[in-house]
Amino acid sequence: MNHSPNEQLMARKAAATPRGVGVMGTFFADHAENAELWDIEGRRYIDFAGGIAVMNTGHRHPKVIAAIEAQLKRFTHTCYQVVPYEGYIALAEKLNALTPGTHAKKTALFSTGAEAVENAIKIARAHTKRAGVIAFSGAFHGRSLFAVALTGKVQPYKAQFGPFPPELYHVPFPCHCANLDEVKKAVQQLFKADIEPSRVAAIIFEPVQGEGGFNVIQPAAVQWLRELCNEHGIVMIADEVQTGFGRTGKLFAMQHFDVVPDILISAKSLAAGLPLSAVTGRADIMDAPNPGGLGGTYAGNPVAIAAAHAVIDVMAEEGLPERGQQLGDRLKTLLNGLCTEVPQIADVRGLGGMVAVEFNRPAASDQQADEPDADFTKRVQTAALKHGLILLTCGVYGNVVRFMFPLTIPNAHFDEALGMLTAALRDAVRPV
Repeated sequence: MNHSPNEQLMARKAAATPRGVGVMGTFFADHAENAELWDIEGRRYIDFAGGIAVMNTGHRHPKVIAAIEAQLKRFTHTCYQVVPYEGYIALAEKLNALTPGTHAKKTALFSTGAEAVENAIKIARAHTKRAGVIAFSGAFHGRSLFAVALTGKVQPYKAQFGPFPPELYHVPFPCHCANLDEVKKAVQQLFKADIEPSRVAAIIFEPVQGEGGFNVIQPAAVQWLRELCNEHGIVMIADEVQTGFGRTGKLFAMQHFDVVPDILISAKSLAAGLPLSAVTGRADIMDAPNPGGLGGTYAGNPVAIAAAHAVIDVMAEEGLPERGQQLGDRLKTLLNGLCTEVPQIADVRGLGGMVAVEFNRPAASDQQADEPDADFTKRVQTAALKHGLILLTCGVYGNVVRFMFPLTIPNAHFDEALGMLTAALRDAVRPV
């Protein structure tokens, strides 16, 4: 029996790599351009996954490629802690200026979002001389042991990997599904029963939860968190790994709330597909660790830094945050217009171009209504792939589809993708 090239690689993957590295696609990438991706058999897809929110400037943006090529001709690695280079300093200066707040800031560069999260906690602990950290249910902060302990979702991220580090606590996330007064009571109960606020080093949150289901934090909750942190000397950490660099209609999601965090974490679309992350924070807080306490062999790789400089330029030159808002509004209008035809649509939400649709069992179902419908969500994703559209699911119950299209996507391709999505939703409602 002859197997296709994709089938042959799937067999090799199963034999050579562990099952713990979950893979959505049954096809393998050959090349990509902006919002389009072709597999090794020549099939074309429109990419609304973006390598999990990494390709805000699209695949292979010409200015990003040019910056990478120029750096490749100079050097690829020295380790910044051994022989430094100007690109690192210049990028830190840009991030210090672009992130919310006019106070003095400093930036340290790393390789991954999880690495940045862990270093942000280290910095907060060094500054406060405290150990406790508060995070939120439904959060996702990474897969390394400390970051996954902060993550508020068991399957598949935390299952089998305990015990986890101590002094980490979770409370409900104040979004559309949790009343702020209830969250306040949970925090006060935490302070009464588990840890006094004078031992809490940091509170970490995503302005819009990514893996948790694109849950947008309530504006009043952001102000309350700022006041809570001020009252008790707690470091406020905004995890903008997924929300940063234009995805929410502004360069950073925190700019929607008129609240300045003490530390802001960025990664993913910062370097358009190259591994780079950043921790930017108040200068006095960032200076708390001793020399050598921060860093890493590949932290602040010069090629990735060159890409990041180009990304920042492209964001401004092409008005990508504003375009994200426009495209997100169009997508939400389409989804809201399909609610009658697709009764499983329970909610359409998001900020700017960070849009998601949640699916529940409709009232007419023979099963209990309003329960999360992960099966229908998977049908939508599968149907979309058949039409040539790559989508990702998320949410604690696996019943949310999230959209992470490049902000550079041409209008014709965006229109085509909306047609594919409409067809996929109809196919999922009436499966063959």
